[in-house]
Amino acid sequence: MITFPNAKINLGLNIVAKRPDGYHDIETVFYPIPLRDALEIVPSRSGKTELHISGIKIDGDPEKNLIMQAYRSFQSRFDLPPLDIYLHKAIPFGAGLGGGSADAAYMLNMLRTFFKLPISDDELCESASSLGADCPFFIYNHPLMAEGIGDIFTPVNVSLKGYHIILVKPPVAVPTAEAYAKVKPTKPTLRIPDIINKPVTEWKAELVNDFESSVFTAHPDIKKIKETLYNEGADYASMSGSGSAVYGLFREKKNIKKLFPGHLVWDGICEI
Repeated sequence: MITFPNAKINLGLNIVAKRPDGYHDIETVFYPIPLRDALEIVPSRSGKTELHISGIKIDGDPEKNLIMQAYRSFQSRFDLPPLDIYLHKAIPFGAGLGGGSADAAYMLNMLRTFFKLPISDDELCESASSLGADCPFFIYNHPLMAEGIGDIFTPVNVSLKGYHIILVKPPVAVPTAEAYAKVKPTKPTLRIPDIINKPVTEWKAELVNDFESSVFTAHPDIKKIKETLYNEGADYASMSGSGSAVYGLFREKKNIKKLFPGHLVWDGICEI
């Protein structure tokens, strides 16, 4: 069985308060985009569960990968047989695109379907949330306002269907802990759902990502990407999440890959 986990971008990101538990309350809109990994499961040939990764190289112990954590969580509950798991990685990590969370959420959903597990949609989302605050978003996989630590979701009415999106990932990752350490929580004057109800051409002045000020100071090359996208005619450009990927929304297709040598550049068309 094969599925294709997709990435997300953030439409705005306000860091509104620091919590007593050390986490931060945020407000953002998660929006799915058609940049996809490929994830396949088949019965194991070796008698043990193994994760095989191609595409973008991922360092570290495969057992710590969220895909394996998703499998182990259901294996312990339902006595699942061993599997060979194949991941072709196309969504860059350390980019603010939610690729690891998407892989984990799709893995849970695929296991439910493949093994016909008696799990409701609510239980599936609860299992996903145990792996990461944003994992349940990829179960719903349509635009949602995220609040709290990014785990409280409400529907929003926003469509970018037909917009061309260019995503630029520089050869640097921004650790989430580093990004949070340098921000000052502030209650926004305008809420994101109110801003995104306006035309995209009006977002530039009001729809902000609070991580940009500190990340751009530490990584001026990321700031330069955003400036270049605007110079090339983007209606709106922003860093996604805590970075380091930056996206631009264009009404027409643009061939600007040559402007970003050494960077990963992806372009597609918004589908929702």
